[in-house]
Amino acid sequence: MNPSRRTFLIATTAAALAPALPAAAAPKATAVTPPYASYWYPDSFPSGSPSAGITWRSLKNWTAADDTDLPFNAASVPLAPRFTPTPANTTARSGQARVQALVSFGPTSANPAQGSATADYYALTHWAYLDELVFWGGSAGEGLILAPNAPIVDAAHRHGVPVLGNIFLPPTAYGGQLQWTRDLVRTDASGHYPLAARLVAVAAAYGFDGWFVNAETGGGDTALGTAMLGFLTELKSLSAARGQRVTWYDAMTVNGTVSWQGALDNQNQAFFQRADDMFVDFRWSASTLASSGTRASQLGRSRYELWAGVDVESNGSGTSVNWDAIVPAGSAHVTSVGFYRPEWTRNHLPASRTPGDFHAADDRFWTGRSLDPSRPDTTDPWRAPAVWVADRSTVTAVPFASVFNTGHGLRWYEDGEVASDTAWNHLGLQDRLPSRRWAVRTAGTRPTVTLDFADAWRGGSSVLVAGALDQPVVLDLYATRLPVMAGTLVELTYRTDAGGVDVELAVATAEPAGAGAAPPYTYLPVDAGDGWSTVTVPLTGLSGTVHALGVRLTATDGPVRWRLGRIAVREEVSTPAAPAAPRVTAASGGDLRLAWDAAPGDVRHYTLHRLLPDGTRRFLGATGQRAFFLTGLQPEQGETTARFEVRAVGELYTASDPVTVTHTW
Repeated sequence: MNPSRRTFLIATTAAALAPALPAAAAPKATAVTPPYASYWYPDSFPSGSPSAGITWRSLKNWTAADDTDLPFNAASVPLAPRFTPTPANTTARSGQARVQALVSFGPTSANPAQGSATADYYALTHWAYLDELVFWGGSAGEGLILAPNAPIVDAAHRHGVPVLGNIFLPPTAYGGQLQWTRDLVRTDASGHYPLAARLVAVAAAYGFDGWFVNAETGGGDTALGTAMLGFLTELKSLSAARGQRVTWYDAMTVNGTVSWQGALDNQNQAFFQRADDMFVDFRWSASTLASSGTRASQLGRSRYELWAGVDVESNGSGTSVNWDAIVPAGSAHVTSVGFYRPEWTRNHLPASRTPGDFHAADDRFWTGRSLDPSRPDTTDPWRAPAVWVADRSTVTAVPFASVFNTGHGLRWYEDGEVASDTAWNHLGLQDRLPSRRWAVRTAGTRPTVTLDFADAWRGGSSVLVAGALDQPVVLDLYATRLPVMAGTLVELTYRTDAGGVDVELAVATAEPAGAGAAPPYTYLPVDAGDGWSTVTVPLTGLSGTVHALGVRLTATDGPVRWRLGRIAVREEVSTPAAPAAPRVTAASGGDLRLAWDAAPGDVRHYTLHRLLPDGTRRFLGATGQRAFFLTGLQPEQGETTARFEVRAVGELYTASDPVTVTHTW
């Protein structure tokens, strides 16, 4: 079996055996398949048979009750509200151009629902600059309608970014059939569009935020264009009633033909008026974008509801773009920006790429050549989003904690120890990450600041500061809106790997004086320790609201390698309640599907371990969902029954008591 389809974490840690719950009735031994993101045709299928690993499904026949993968694919994190702090620089703006990304995380039929056993993944982390993510995919041979998987939605929602599924009716050159467009827009006896209602039901059941409609199959006529307008009208109405969104791609015209306009004009205006946004095809020019913005305003719409397409699939941050036509430096932005395939930051790298290689390229794409949003390089030909878009944050409530987990890693760590040496990815486990990476203020030599994968306190990564530190260094971490109460305190977990350094917690209870200015920090001393140290810092003497958190590092011996593994803001420490009713829902040999009922209260994610006869626990994985797939299991140490633990993990990474389920071999 392909390793990417195996359980993503395997490890052994010492722990006492927990009492087992009664085993559920054994499921029938049928084929147990790994769960993937769902994909469909509107109704009819291509001729022939699907290729290996592909299942042809009809959206017309979908129901939530019959969707056996729904527990794996349903998002667990609601869309978080976010705020815009004072911009990190004087060129970044709020309330003007927005940023959309059309991202293919994997082939249509091969987007794992719970991560996989590789760190080589497009682990997007610069959510602070994004306003909408489209889960790009669909193909004539697999399916045309692709629902985003739960890990992507959970990571995006944690950072306040809505995620859209994709409806791709491909050009005939890529196997598109006009019948599929007709299937999508077919009406019933009452004149309604059944698949519009079905799409809204899918998004509601899966917990994502709407649909991106991309009709590119040529050969249509005015009747088909009229039918598409009716379909889009009903889809928008039903979506709005459920808090969902619809974005239209500039391809089909009102007369039913496909003719990319590169503008908002009379050929696509009717579709724009029936959607929340429109992606303007790459054929735009400075004049067509200007006229498009004017037309949007005349329609009573915002010009920033138009995404000017920027194709970065081939050249990424080396793409030549007429930035002044979209986001001019000296005047109001013209439209918003739609990045097509920014996963170039991973895909262009050699096969030997590491997570560090990917994040270096991704930071270059989103932050710019300076790698510091507080001092952007305005001479950089690549005008990175950090230069023109103000970052956003969702850190607004106590308790708050982060272990700087990016959602992938070379190993899995627990309390500074390796719990699994298996590489992994699962974006749903990603923390809320610092929004402006990395804003560093020093009168001396700027150190290197990275998300590092060589060691971590928990998860797969930590923040590494490395350099001479010949002058004190202030590193911004989080823009926040956290209330300060009598018992509010901050915890830092850190380690000095080389050199010596005095550490201070930086806390600002007001906004900076202006864009680009440093937060007005108060510096609170932090005691040093050996190895990983967790230090508690009461916010004594401070009041109001914490607007920013950071650290100040002063070298006592250099060069310095200093690692931050965790930050938490809390009052009391709470432990989540345990989940309930763990059960095996399907089994075939060593392949199992597990499920459980949600723990009451707030849960960050769930962890799974296998209990071995010698009293050790083997870490199997973690997920935000209430279901987990295991594969390739075998009896251990002569056991006749395998035993598994499930725990709920809270915001502060405290874990519940375990509940246990058994499976008889």
